[in-house]
Amino acid sequence: MTDFDTVDYFTDPALVPDPYPYYDYLRAKHPIVREPNYGVLAVTGYEEADKVLRDADGNFSSCIAVGGPFPPLPFQPVGDDITDQIAEHRTELPMYEHMVTMDPPDHTHARSLLSRLLTPARLKENEEFMWRLADRQLDEFVAAGSAEFVAEYAKPFSLLVIADLLGVPEEDHDEFRTVLGADRPGARIGALDKEHVSANPLEFLDEKFSAYISDRRADPRDDVLTQLALAKYPDGSTPEVVDVVRTATFVFGAGQETTAKLLAASLRVFGDQPEIQQALRADRSLIPAFVEETLRLHAPVKSSFRLAKRTTTIGDTPVPAGSLVMVLPGAANRDPERFENPHEFRIDRRNFREHIAFGRGPHTCPGSPLARVEGRVSLERILDRMLDITIDEDKHGPADARRYNFEPTFILRGLTDLHIRFTPGPAH
Repeated sequence: MTDFDTVDYFTDPALVPDPYPYYDYLRAKHPIVREPNYGVLAVTGYEEADKVLRDADGNFSSCIAVGGPFPPLPFQPVGDDITDQIAEHRTELPMYEHMVTMDPPDHTHARSLLSRLLTPARLKENEEFMWRLADRQLDEFVAAGSAEFVAEYAKPFSLLVIADLLGVPEEDHDEFRTVLGADRPGARIGALDKEHVSANPLEFLDEKFSAYISDRRADPRDDVLTQLALAKYPDGSTPEVVDVVRTATFVFGAGQETTAKLLAASLRVFGDQPEIQQALRADRSLIPAFVEETLRLHAPVKSSFRLAKRTTTIGDTPVPAGSLVMVLPGAANRDPERFENPHEFRIDRRNFREHIAFGRGPHTCPGSPLARVEGRVSLERILDRMLDITIDEDKHGPADARRYNFEPTFILRGLTDLHIRFTPGPAH
């Protein structure tokens, strides 16, 4: 039995399979609790999490968004406003060059480039690619009647959707799939073994996109990469190549990981709750609600961090400047003050769209519309071509004693593998 009063949330593997009892324990004490090992303020309440993420008053910095307490701050906070200290030491923090760790106005500036990419026309073209890709991916294994879904569908599908969105040439798709689809030990952000937390897992993408963008600026073509390479900031200025590259690579890395976890969680629900699978087979209009409820119950982002720039409060809790604040979306999404019977999967939940799986405020996931379409397209084609989907009991145990493996990180939550069985449906 894990002692929740002393457990180390960041390193204890006992919390990986099911962190939700721990979240409930913390919330029962108070929606904001200082965890005992690193002094991080853990936010489990929905209203409190919403306030931190929206941060209308600019009291919180995203500079520690991906690392939390690892590595420790490169400075000792002094006084009730540490804005200047953050600015002085920002480049010493993990992934400082990516928009996920930026604050306004730099974050606003960097994010503006995405509006040049995520246009309605481009998203429509990308969706058309998704339908073709879904069938192509299913063709690789559907006749076998079984699959390891994460490796055979979720990861390659989500990876290649982002590759297409960003205009990666099709002749390079196999290289991206090989390099980024491999499970490389020690490369995970938020690894429980904090000695191996990677400072920047996007080096391959940085190199590839630097070459793409430089080439398109020197030799423009009629393609998406050229549009990205020639995009300007709202004030008309031209971004440095490195700034365009960082925007593209972060969208790539973040979009692939979280969507793959959403897809795997969806198929787990199909297998563990066959009545829900049958409801979707009977009425495909339920798929969007199903995707939202899956996101609420199985949020791919496990922890998101903020640093208090100024002494402030969250609810009735004093927050001194320099405090590390940890928002737990999986806890906020199961707050009984916001969601009735929060641990139940309800496809007819009235307020299912209120979840914060994609964050809130300035750092709301820019790819959330894309992820929703990926979920809808995938589930439509999977339901068409895979009948009677069940969990492989040889791999995961019987229904009353399932054994699932999850990514051993404190940043992301998702299955490492999902073995399923099914009856092949009609050919497309």
